[in-house]
Amino acid sequence: MKAAIPLPSGLTWPSTLRSRIFLILLIGLALAYGLSFSVLYMERYMSAKAVMLGTLENDVATSIAVLDRLPPAERGDLLDRLSRGNYRFVLGPGLPGVPDTSSKGAEISGKIEEAIGHRFPIRIERIPGDVNRLQAHLTLSDGSPLTIDVTPKGVMPIAAWLPYVFIVQMALLILCTWFAVRQAIRPLGELAAAADALDPNKDGPALSEAGPSEVAHAARAFNAMRERIAHYLEERVQILAAISHDLQTPITRMRLRADMAEESPEKDKLVHDLGEIQRLVQDGIAYARSAHGNGEKSTRIDLASFIDSIAYDYQDTGKAVTVAGLVQGAVVTKPHALRRILSNFIDNALKFAGAAEISVERSAENDIVITVMDRGPGIPDEMLEAAMQPFFRLEQSRNRETGGTGLGLAIAQQLTAKIGGSLRLYNRAGGGLAAEVTIR
Repeated sequence: MKAAIPLPSGLTWPSTLRSRIFLILLIGLALAYGLSFSVLYMERYMSAKAVMLGTLENDVATSIAVLDRLPPAERGDLLDRLSRGNYRFVLGPGLPGVPDTSSKGAEISGKIEEAIGHRFPIRIERIPGDVNRLQAHLTLSDGSPLTIDVTPKGVMPIAAWLPYVFIVQMALLILCTWFAVRQAIRPLGELAAAADALDPNKDGPALSEAGPSEVAHAARAFNAMRERIAHYLEERVQILAAISHDLQTPITRMRLRADMAEESPEKDKLVHDLGEIQRLVQDGIAYARSAHGNGEKSTRIDLASFIDSIAYDYQDTGKAVTVAGLVQGAVVTKPHALRRILSNFIDNALKFAGAAEISVERSAENDIVITVMDRGPGIPDEMLEAAMQPFFRLEQSRNRETGGTGLGLAIAQQLTAKIGGSLRLYNRAGGGLAAEVTIR
């Protein structure tokens, strides 16, 4: 599994493509949504500011004109009626403040001066405190002081239900992003699973070609590649079978001629070499048949008797083959294929260890597990998988007596697939190799 890519800020990218696309889409959409919200907020702020300044410019002029014409005794009765949400009139000098030099104060002062036509000198002061508060001081025509107490409001109030709408929108945003990423990544997961399960020697289901055009094109390309690989493998096996079959006739003629020749050391060497060639040809034919031989039908056999018969056949020829454990009962399988599998395991054990031990167990999943064990040199762990490839030999001297043809385990693997089982090689504790075939 690849490590996550470090970011300059110390954060790390998620390790999966699904998480990365989800994160990129979510951040992008959230930023776009935040930008839209910011634009809306600024628009509301500017609208509120325009409303406030427009009110000051229009209503204040009228209110000051009315107060200036009224007798001083009657002015107090109209103060509440002339006040608005963001300003009110106060008879008198107001509260002590400090000169305001802010742009907002200058803007408010300019609007009020424009409203009253520059007839009354005005002075803007800021009232210290937690609340943003301004007071405009002026003197009416009769010398009475008048104060306009202004409390600027930034934006119009937000509705109480708006946060809940925001939460619902974010939830929908996350849900839609997740669904979009899932739809985009699912074909990749199916393609990866199909690639992991790819086995041209098995007639598995083809990858579904449904979905968007790009996904369908990739699925069609994968299925075509699978068919080409299977065709190439079939051609390879057919060539091997044809060559092996055609070699049998000249080998037989050579063997007859060698047998009719006079006795000599050269004759013995020739007969020995012809025997090696014949074994190689026979193994090649057996491998080809194991790859494409589906003629044998599954039958029910008594497992204990079957294993005993294999061990007795070897014991009758003086080979050290023993049975360590048996499972009573019947199993449905291809007996000739299973016999060839176990015979190949036993032959390898006898060749490299001089003795073989057969063990039969029932797994927790109720499968039958047959293991052929030995105490030979084993196989290096890094070569266990390669040992089941055709023509792979641990002994590199090219001597057939010690290295064999390299087809025994490959044939066993092919036949195991034909009977619907699985094969595993592993080194035993204390030395030796175990070849395990599981029948489901």
